[in-house]
Amino acid sequence: MKKRIFFCLLSVFLLIPRASAKEDYIRWVEFDVGLSPMQRALELDIASQGEEPPLSWIDLLALAATRCGGGKGITASQIDRAAKELRGGRDPKELLGAQYKYFSYYREAYHAVLGGLVGHYAIEVPNRETGTAEWVPAYGLKAFSPIAAGYGYAHYDDFGAKRTFGYTRPHLGHDLMSAVGTPVIAVESGKVECLGWNRYGGWRIGIRSLDNKRYWYYAHLRQNRPYAENLKEGDTVTAGDVIGYVGRTGYSDTENINGITESHLHIGLELVFDESQKESDNEIWVDMYALISTLEQHKSSTVRNSETKEFKREFSFKEIS
Repeated sequence: MKKRIFFCLLSVFLLIPRASAKEDYIRWVEFDVGLSPMQRALELDIASQGEEPPLSWIDLLALAATRCGGGKGITASQIDRAAKELRGGRDPKELLGAQYKYFSYYREAYHAVLGGLVGHYAIEVPNRETGTAEWVPAYGLKAFSPIAAGYGYAHYDDFGAKRTFGYTRPHLGHDLMSAVGTPVIAVESGKVECLGWNRYGGWRIGIRSLDNKRYWYYAHLRQNRPYAENLKEGDTVTAGDVIGYVGRTGYSDTENINGITESHLHIGLELVFDESQKESDNEIWVDMYALISTLEQHKSSTVRNSETKEFKREFSFKEIS
C-alpha cells in the first residue's frame, strides 16, 4: 500500500517510464485549478486572438501550476504574470529553468482536461430580414454547460464526498441539482460509448471525446424516457445536442427504479491517457466544479416538439478547425 501511494504522488509531477516509449503515459492527475484563475486564463486566451502568437489558456495555467506546485495555489494575478511573460516572447524553458520538466507534465495533463473545449466554431442563426439562416463564426468556448439554457440548477464542490450505496466510496463526479425532465446537453462532441442501466448511475450515458482523451459520464437520467429520441451506442453527438433528461434513477439492481431521493444530473469526467486505464482500478476522475461553473457562460438553447414532447437544440453548431 505504501508503495502504491508513493507512486501515485510521484506521478502528479512526472510521467512514469515504462518498457517502451509507447507505454509512457500519465498515471494520475489532480485537477484542482480554481474558478478565478481558470476564467482569467480563458478571458486572456479569447482576447489574444489576432495577436501573434495568441495565448493558450492551457499554457497559462500550466506555467502558473508549475510555479505553484499544483493548481490549488494559482491565482488570477499569476495568470496575468504568465500572460505578460508569454506575450513578451519568453520561452517557458527559460522562465522555469530546472522546473521546466514539470511544465511538460502540467501542459499535457491540463490539455487532457481542457483540450478541445475552446476554439473556433460557428452557430447557424436565423436572419429575420431575409428569412433564411446564416452561419455566424466565433471564437471561445466550444463546450457547453450540461444543463440547457433557461433551466436552473444548484451545485457545490462535492468531488470526493462520501457515498455508501453498495460500499463506501468517494464521489467521483459532480452533481447538478435540477428538476426532473430538464434537458441534458452534450458538453462536447464525441461518440456514445455506453448507454443503458447501471445499478449506481441508473440510466446513464458515456460519451468519449473525439480525441479520445475525455470520457463524459451522465447519470441518474429520467425514469421511462431517459434519453433523447433515437440515441444509441455508436452515435456521434455534437457539442450542445440534447442527449437526455434529468431524473433520479439508480441505486438499484432493478432497471428503471427511482432510487435517488433528489432529482439531479451526476456528471463525471474521466481522463484516458491509455486504454488500459478504462474500466480499471487506475481510472482518473477529476474535480469539475470550476469547469462546470466556467461552462455556465455557454449554454445550448432548446426547443420542444409539442407532439413528441422531445427537446432538440435550437441552433445548429459546427466546429471549425
